[in-house]
Amino acid sequence: MSAYSLCWLDYTNAYCKQGQYTKYKDQVLHDIRGYWVDPAVEGTASRIEIQRFFQEYFDVSIPELKEYHEHALVCSLNYVTEAGKAALKDESFSINYIQDKHILMIIGGSESGLLYGLFYMFALMQQQKDYTTTAVQEGPRNPLRLLNHWDNLDGTIERGYSGTSLFFNDNRILNDPERHQEYARLLASVGINGTVINNVNVKDRAPFLITDSYLPDLARLAAIFRSYHIRLYLSINFMSPVIVGGLETADPLDQQVIDWWQAQVGLIYKWIPDFGGFLVKADSEYNPGPHTYGRSQSDGANMLARVLQPYGGVLIWRAFVYMLQDWRDTSIDRARAAYDIFKPLDGQFEDNVILQIKNGPHDFQVREPVSPLFGGLEKTNQILELQITQEYTGHQIDLCYLAPQWKQVLDFEPHISEENVKVSSIINGYFYKRPAGGMAGVSNIGSDYNWTGHWLAQANWYAFGKLAWNPDRTSEEIAREWILRSLTNEPSAVDTIVTILERSWPIYEKYTTPFGLGWMVTPGTHYGPNPEGYEYSIWGTYHRADTKEIGVDRTSRGTGFSGQYSGYWKRIFDDRDLCPETLILFFHRLPYTYVMKNGKTLLQNYYDAHFQGYEEMRDLQQQWQSVEHAIEPRIFAEVSERFVKQEENARQWRDVINSYFYRRTGIKDEMGRPLY
Repeated sequence: MSAYSLCWLDYTNAYCKQGQYTKYKDQVLHDIRGYWVDPAVEGTASRIEIQRFFQEYFDVSIPELKEYHEHALVCSLNYVTEAGKAALKDESFSINYIQDKHILMIIGGSESGLLYGLFYMFALMQQQKDYTTTAVQEGPRNPLRLLNHWDNLDGTIERGYSGTSLFFNDNRILNDPERHQEYARLLASVGINGTVINNVNVKDRAPFLITDSYLPDLARLAAIFRSYHIRLYLSINFMSPVIVGGLETADPLDQQVIDWWQAQVGLIYKWIPDFGGFLVKADSEYNPGPHTYGRSQSDGANMLARVLQPYGGVLIWRAFVYMLQDWRDTSIDRARAAYDIFKPLDGQFEDNVILQIKNGPHDFQVREPVSPLFGGLEKTNQILELQITQEYTGHQIDLCYLAPQWKQVLDFEPHISEENVKVSSIINGYFYKRPAGGMAGVSNIGSDYNWTGHWLAQANWYAFGKLAWNPDRTSEEIAREWILRSLTNEPSAVDTIVTILERSWPIYEKYTTPFGLGWMVTPGTHYGPNPEGYEYSIWGTYHRADTKEIGVDRTSRGTGFSGQYSGYWKRIFDDRDLCPETLILFFHRLPYTYVMKNGKTLLQNYYDAHFQGYEEMRDLQQQWQSVEHAIEPRIFAEVSERFVKQEENARQWRDVINSYFYRRTGIKDEMGRPLY
């Protein structure tokens, strides 16, 4: 047994071989008796993956052929169709089955495309699907598909709920080639092509990662990632010229600073020729940046981008920029910050600068409006930043399948033109004809046996990769695919677990902070309820509840945040009768007696949501118990333990929040349920 789970690549999992497995195995081994790989393929990953899949899933070893013939898996590059179509693009693949010759042909536009095609085919076979009717041509919709790790060099992970770092411990880089290879395999299998391995808050020894002290070990990691077509990126501290270089300034317009960065970047590429580039968090949460020297965000980003340009590197600049103003001042609004800073700079960034923008204007809350920067920036490359790790959505203790939330973001139409353009077509560069873009996910993995702490949290990691590859896929079909590959293929159990996953986010929202209110979490940990935890902190005021009203007026009559959207959405968000009720307290300040569309008051709906959320969470728990017969015992037991903890958390949220508003208002629950 492996020291850790192989997740959806655990081909030996007996529960994924139920049903017609023997019959299916016989068919595959009749059709495929060997494999041929184009001699032009220099890397070994494709060969390794073919051998592993057949050995681990079918318990056979099939030979590599010197030339391809009938009854073979054929892997080739640079194929041009008989119709004279152009060769496949880089990272793309096609799959066809030639019936009369029993040839399963996988063509890659590059070695990475071929590998993605193989993983696609293995996923089909793992689900025991008919490959003989397969005719597929696919490529990624997003050029960049990145994981962002928030790992520190001491081995801790900021907002990590799955053990310690895979990469660091005690200020050194871990040498664990077997697990690092499995990590790379898992990323490549869902189409992820880049990873930022260290925390965006670059502190302690982390600024020195770009020096000779660490680059040899980073080069070793990069080599492992490279074999699976994954590029290594690093987060850097903007003040590195001072911290590392001993200069007196990090002013991006100072020539000695530019010279220092040029020398350092040259050193990095000497060790890692395919280094992806830098991720930067600056001028935010105590991280200094160009504003320290009276410079703009574009000044800072462009200086670093120009240094990277000769090597083909990119500079990813987080738009999570807000100064530590006293946000208790009701005349200002933290939600406005990113747009107010970056909108005036649109068109001023180098072509290898990409702004990494969080899905919402705040900070990964259970529900926020989509950031107005998507659609507001026409001349700037963009990456959508999603949080896979569940900082505000249950710490991977509470189940919260986030793909439905992400789909709402990707499918959001900013109404910036007569076309029905979605966020998904903005971030990939298609709509505005930008050269770069994509998606980044803040990683939820660590050293735990199962990688993600909660077994079912693997579904979020899997879903991120699949949506970054193709944002048109549904959350339901991704969930079903992950279950079939990871847990079971017993039909009723699959259906039940799909339902559990799909219901989990709305349920979590109900028992925590519905109607767009957000926050109300325990400061520091961000787990569990604290109605006024951040309310009087300079970090921001988020609900402003008094005895009569609640919510923030972000309309044109209030902070004006609604005006950062197109005219269509400004009109919708400004009007409390038109504003989606899921966001009504994000945009409007309302009396507790405000009557909502179901005829009940706002406060009664708030009470109801928390009571219902708790009861529905208990129902999820019971649904999970019903699939025990179809789940590997260890997985079943560990998920059951998480549900017990989630029930206690849901009860705490219900009682604390409902009692808080009862004491604030003196208004009882119409149903007579306990309030404290």
